[in-house]
Amino acid sequence: MEAEGLFESVPNFSEGRRADVITAIAKAGGAHVLDVDPDPDHHRVVISLAAERARLVDGLLGAVGAAVERIDIRTHEGVHPRVGAADVIPIVPLGGTTLASARELAREVGERIWSELRVPVYWYGEHRSLADIRAGRASPDLGGPDHHPSAGAVAVGARLTLVAFNVLLPELDVVEARALARSLRESRAGMRGVQALIFELPGGRVQLSMNLFRVDETPPAAVVAELARRGVAVGEQQLVGLCPAGAASGIGSGRLLEGRLASAAAQAGAVRLKQRGAGRAQGAARQQERLALARRLEREAEALAAMGVDQAELLVGAERTAALAPVLRVAGVLDGELEAMLGAAARGLRAAISADTATAYPARVAALDRRLGG
Repeated sequence: MEAEGLFESVPNFSEGRRADVITAIAKAGGAHVLDVDPDPDHHRVVISLAAERARLVDGLLGAVGAAVERIDIRTHEGVHPRVGAADVIPIVPLGGTTLASARELAREVGERIWSELRVPVYWYGEHRSLADIRAGRASPDLGGPDHHPSAGAVAVGARLTLVAFNVLLPELDVVEARALARSLRESRAGMRGVQALIFELPGGRVQLSMNLFRVDETPPAAVVAELARRGVAVGEQQLVGLCPAGAASGIGSGRLLEGRLASAAAQAGAVRLKQRGAGRAQGAARQQERLALARRLEREAEALAAMGVDQAELLVGAERTAALAPVLRVAGVLDGELEAMLGAAARGLRAAISADTATAYPARVAALDRRLGG
């Protein structure tokens, strides 16, 4: 792990309907874009980014700047509560990076948002919740007390990985659903690591919207099982953003954090190979080799991004991810950031491999462990 550390950020922007605005914000991010997940009902987009510290800070400033230019919170309508165009920016440590480092990065991001964009900033997390901020029970920590006239304010903080998970409740009315949500919350002695809200969506749909912040204890499947135990009918399920492989069930197929990290690293390697091939005088054979490898990496990126959640796929995905770093190193396009991304991805996939799978494939798992350093 490089000294800068590897981080994920999952900024939420108050735009879920205009594709051109969403694209502009994502492109302005500058870091590795792992996922873009818009929701027109919530009128909100969740963008997952990953990078080392300096690149992520610059990328977030670019994305927030693009949102400030294009989103007017005064005319915004959507079921999700919000305080700004760039509503909330969580910083999440990846790999061996610490939560303390994520808090330092969050402070840097917030200070630059205020100093460069003049958008007031709230710190959220340890001592103040997003609910307090959105309910007006707090004043901005930077700027204010008035919000930016069109961009509002932004909440910035650090946290560990969580899963945002929604389900429709086709047989409950809003009153019944709100009682259910209260009973599920950890704060009400419900399920460990569950925050829950109810939203009324167009068409009379009732949605249970949850943040699962102890995802190792309460993954989405545990919530669905608890609802079934209570006799609650569950309709459409929705994963918002990405899910770590260790917590994924069927709904996480193609939306694994580790798969997207590995995919982004492979894609970045392909881009660098193409740039080298175009920018250097070299023999035709050497150039063709580089382009052929770039195409292989692009195919690998597509496969890793679409990775499923059954144990066989997780094992193959871990093996392929672990094999990518040596390939990129030999090709001369591996740097510390890509190596950290691949390491975090491979180790996360390895941790999701069950004891039964390890017993069934002892040679493969032993080889994987050797490649990962134990």
